[in-house]
Amino acid sequence: MMKRLLGGVALSLALCAGAVSAQADTPEAIKERGTLRVAVDIGHPPYGMLDAQAKATGSDIETAQLLADDLGVKLEVVPVSGANRVPFLLANKADVVIASFSVTEERKKVVNYSKPYGVIPVVVSAPKAIALTSTAELAGKDIAVARGTTADIELTRAIKEAGAAANIVRYEDEATTNTAVATGQQDVFAAALSTANSVAEQNAPKGLEVKLTLAAYPMAIGLRKNDPELKTWVDEWVVTNLKNGKLNDIYVKYFNQQLPDNIPE
Repeated sequence: MMKRLLGGVALSLALCAGAVSAQADTPEAIKERGTLRVAVDIGHPPYGMLDAQAKATGSDIETAQLLADDLGVKLEVVPVSGANRVPFLLANKADVVIASFSVTEERKKVVNYSKPYGVIPVVVSAPKAIALTSTAELAGKDIAVARGTTADIELTRAIKEAGAAANIVRYEDEATTNTAVATGQQDVFAAALSTANSVAEQNAPKGLEVKLTLAAYPMAIGLRKNDPELKTWVDEWVVTNLKNGKLNDIYVKYFNQQLPDNIPE
């Protein structure tokens, strides 16, 4: 019975994979359709969010709009969450993913990436009164972080390498972590730069500022593995718009800093 069940599951997965592979996208097909479907997480500011008029905005939205404009088509935003970005892409519900999509080895197993067009810095923030110039100085401090995030991974690595006896306080998600910092349960926290900036803005009296940069994950556009022509076009688009400064302008607008001269692959 179990063998039959597993066999049925395997067959279903194979059929799904076949259905997806038969729907390869090309720049020409997208132009003929007249719309570019981009998966964006509009619940993750400043990458994606809704403004006062309930209109999607943010760095990912502007990047997606620039891509659609250069293809000569209309932009169709496909709202996703962090968890379903890849499933939506593989199910052909979107042509590409532009959703604070950092490059990881695990994701490379199932999707293709464009050339990186930005970075997602992972930082440690604390009040101005707390002096922090190295990870070694985290010794003896309680540090808040969202469990399982890149911030958790990089903070754990950095503390281990520095041999610092710090206490990592892990919360189940970023919202809970941010609340812990806002209510004074911890003064020091690790997060993506965008989150750190947002927490600082929302809690101005605390005087929070970035103290350390733990890592900078390359950020790229996600594509299906069976869309080689689209990947080639998008790669060339990234190179062009890094060179002309348009992608840097978007980054500066939302993150208050320039893109690095050399974005890691």
